[in-house]
Amino acid sequence: MGQKTHPTGFRLGIIKDWDSKWYASKPAQYRELLQEDIKIRAAVIAQLPEAGISKIELERGAHELVVNVHAARPGIVIGRGGQRVEDLRKLVEGLTHKTARLNVQEIRQPELNARLVAISIAEQLQRRVAFRRAMFQSVNRAMQAGALGIKIICSGRLGGIEIARKEKAMQGRVPLHTLRANIDYGLAESKTSFGKIGVKVWIYLGDILPQPKEVAIETEDEEMGLIEITVGGQETDQANEIQEIPDKSEQTGMETQSAKTEDAQDVTTQEN
Repeated sequence: MGQKTHPTGFRLGIIKDWDSKWYASKPAQYRELLQEDIKIRAAVIAQLPEAGISKIELERGAHELVVNVHAARPGIVIGRGGQRVEDLRKLVEGLTHKTARLNVQEIRQPELNARLVAISIAEQLQRRVAFRRAMFQSVNRAMQAGALGIKIICSGRLGGIEIARKEKAMQGRVPLHTLRANIDYGLAESKTSFGKIGVKVWIYLGDILPQPKEVAIETEDEEMGLIEITVGGQETDQANEIQEIPDKSEQTGMETQSAKTEDAQDVTTQEN
């Protein structure tokens, strides 16, 4: 039997990072902060349903809460003169009773964001668009935008039939078991008149390889002595001071020759 797991949770700590970053020292505090995170995300998405929000990151400090909103249409989040951002900040501060700071980041390619693709298909299903057409259009757009693979599964009463079923559209490759594979996962629900239809999207964006470690090579500095440079007439003086030292072998040879000549001179004087 296939053991299915969440693609993002499967890669946490390897190539993915946590959406909420804070520390709780006690279990009761952990429960409170977790419930606050759920309320903050639900409130922000409810206030801006048309902004195309895919992810909300929360960072808790000692006295401040930082909320990073990733949206496809950041102009809707900011509002005229930044009024909507200010209203959102006050809403978050009322929920947490802490000073809050709100950052808005734009999603440049919504076709490669699994959450936004799932929301788009769910909205089309609510407008009675044929589910196969909506799925294959999203697959073609994602592959044209540069995705290496995409898989979409819709499940529910597709087409209004009484028996629920699943339909899948896939193109390229989606390696779910490869931990270094950057796979974006998104889930959305379409509330139709004949029930809910679930939409799941997996998008394979490539591999995230570990950076090679730089090995520091220690080079020992060569010891160099001092170099003296003489300028001008000092060179001639130093040249005159240099004396050639003959080899010891030459000195011994010269001494033996001088001794032989002295002996020969002594012999000649005695003969005379």
